[in-house]
Amino acid sequence: SLLESELFGHVKGAFTGAIRDNVGRFHRADGGTIFLDEIGDLDFNLQVKLLRVLQDKTYQLLGESLTRRIDLRVICATNRNLKAMVREGTFREDLLYRINLITIELPPLHERKEDIPLMVQYFLKNIRTAYNAGEIVVDNNTLKWLQNLTYPGNIRELKNLVERTALVTSHDLLDVDDFRAQYQVIPKSCETTSLPPVG
Repeated sequence: SLLESELFGHVKGAFTGAIRDNVGRFHRADGGTIFLDEIGDLDFNLQVKLLRVLQDKTYQLLGESLTRRIDLRVICATNRNLKAMVREGTFREDLLYRINLITIELPPLHERKEDIPLMVQYFLKNIRTAYNAGEIVVDNNTLKWLQNLTYPGNIRELKNLVERTALVTSHDLLDVDDFRAQYQVIPKSCETTSLPPVG
């Protein structure tokens, strides 16, 4: 109910803790664009409600029977295979067809290593602003080293590595040794088949 309230809004008294009316994200995005991240994690009940918004351009606040109209563009993202989820019965096929008007496949970071230097510069710029840091820079040799990492955690992993290294290093020129000291290899989770039998 909290996610439903966040997306569609609620009226006072709709559920325990609803002490005042709340305007949902869809209402705020009316006439514009709403971005729904990790759409594959949406539960079945909310999938139905989202389908209604996309299909009829209508929604209801939680605790209210009045139907409201809306006009917006919806952009969704997921790291899951929605077609496989449809086959498994965990994602609605009609919703998939509704959100799958234009698809942009974004390859994992290890398949587009040429983007890494630009991302590193972008993250450093944000760090300078957020932490009022000095002119933190990375040389070309270090950028090449960063391009050779595998990044199973994709962009988030690269961002965390850059931020962690910039924050714990006392000098402004970050080199390979600085990044190597902060690089964390996260072990892959064990396959259940590799565990010994019960007992």
